[in-house]
Amino acid sequence: MNAERKRLYLNRRRGLGHWIRSGEPMVWFNAGAVSFSLLAVFGLLWLLAWHGLGHFWPRELLEFSVNRDGEQYTVLGEQVSSERVSGEQLRAAGVSGVDGQWERRRLIKRGNRDFLDTDFAWLLDSSIVEVGRPAGVMRVERLEWGNLYGRLVRLEDRGTPLISTTMDSAATWSRFQSLVADNQALREEIRDIEREEVGRINFAMERLRLRERRLAMSDEPLPQWIADERRALEADYDVARQRLLTLYEQRERYSYRVALADGREVTLPLGQVVRAIQPNDMSLPARLDYYRVRLWEFLSDEPREANTEGGVYPAIFGTVLMVLLMSIMVTPFGVLAAVFLHEVAGQGRITRVFRAAVNNLAGVPSIVYGIFGLGFFVYGVGGDLDQLFFPEALPSPTYGTPGLMWASLTLALLTLPVVIVATEEGLARIPASIREGSLALGATRAETLWRVVLPMASPAMMTGVILAVARAAGEVAPLMLVGVVKLAPTLPLDGNFPYLHLEQKFMHLGFHIYDVGFQSPNIEAARPLVYATALLLVLIIALLNLAAVALRNRLRERYAALDGSV
Repeated sequence: MNAERKRLYLNRRRGLGHWIRSGEPMVWFNAGAVSFSLLAVFGLLWLLAWHGLGHFWPRELLEFSVNRDGEQYTVLGEQVSSERVSGEQLRAAGVSGVDGQWERRRLIKRGNRDFLDTDFAWLLDSSIVEVGRPAGVMRVERLEWGNLYGRLVRLEDRGTPLISTTMDSAATWSRFQSLVADNQALREEIRDIEREEVGRINFAMERLRLRERRLAMSDEPLPQWIADERRALEADYDVARQRLLTLYEQRERYSYRVALADGREVTLPLGQVVRAIQPNDMSLPARLDYYRVRLWEFLSDEPREANTEGGVYPAIFGTVLMVLLMSIMVTPFGVLAAVFLHEVAGQGRITRVFRAAVNNLAGVPSIVYGIFGLGFFVYGVGGDLDQLFFPEALPSPTYGTPGLMWASLTLALLTLPVVIVATEEGLARIPASIREGSLALGATRAETLWRVVLPMASPAMMTGVILAVARAAGEVAPLMLVGVVKLAPTLPLDGNFPYLHLEQKFMHLGFHIYDVGFQSPNIEAARPLVYATALLLVLIIALLNLAAVALRNRLRERYAALDGSV
């Protein structure tokens, strides 16, 4: 019996050893690691999408009858979340009336920040007497002071009621929606005039001022055309100003009266309304349409309310433009450095030192590059450019201040080691026989490098660019020093010559996430936008990488016939 057990034990050990030596455990281990990584990535995307995209869905408005410490009052708003807290923690915080071991509390967004202390409030379930879903209550999105919750009472035209009906009248609500749409058109017209016409006039006036000062610095007489053009611009400005005053007057003409949850009635300007809905009365198609409108606003509009409302289009534009400029700048320098190290320089001690220095630069913290960019590019190169080409604008800097170009150059320097290493590895994979065959056919060394080696190494170059884009698009620390701002009033690309203004500051999605998440005066209101913006940044990086991967695969297929290893 003991001999039989020993034989079975030895067979199992031999079988286990054979299974380990076969390499199958490593296969399962690698498969498990890949599966875990995929689950982590998809879990992250699901978390961002759930908390971010759910912010745009119209929630029902709840009316809470609360009795706390003998005081009865009503709260109207949206339930954002709920959680269980210990009674001991609540009693330690000074909350009275808590007897149980655990309590459930709800976070309610009640809005009306201009009439209440805060637009968020915690309500304990033990203090809630009744919860209702009243019909006819509305949520008003405003340009200032956040959301307003209440019941529409009436509309007024310079203090005169427009429609004398009850507060839940369908005619009043329909007219209210019509006036909101008209005011939206007025705001868009005002914005177009301010940015297109007035912006063009101000840009031309500033160029005339600088031209006049340049002539004065060189003691040259002022030509008559400068005065004539200034008078023409001033006349255009007066016309645009009169149009704006007329539009402002039309926008401030109407007002609306609202009954708040505490019984007060307030009159507010209708020109501040972005949109208004009655979520408790909306059908599913109406909710879907509202979700579509708000999601599109997030992608195409500008931020407002200290970046806690509105959209992130300027940040999207700035992020993509900066990454494209960085890619254009880093690719030629990285490729030239890799070609020099692998094809031109010998494998001596100096080359090894240079290669080690490049590898070490990849591990330098990004904030160090930001400080270097601020000192060298902004104050050094930018200051010299101002002295040479823009002396009439001094002491106001033109390029001697953080801007789009310096941010792109700083990130190009940050990602340069990645491109160099990837390109050099691609050059090393090209067999020496291909170079020798080209030289044997009569091609010069330069022709071999330009027409044979570099095209075959182009997939490796694109790999370096992909890694550079993935790192640069998510960097925030260096950009805070060399060009990114909380809010940029104008885009770096417009209709004024030279159209692309590399000296301007810009917005970035990464910095926008930092600003909204950590610098916002209203953290609870900004939290969903942090998730939504983070999801958008991940998707943009993925799209940029997919475009580069598609180009790399196309180049790889094109030159695969020459060398199967490429």
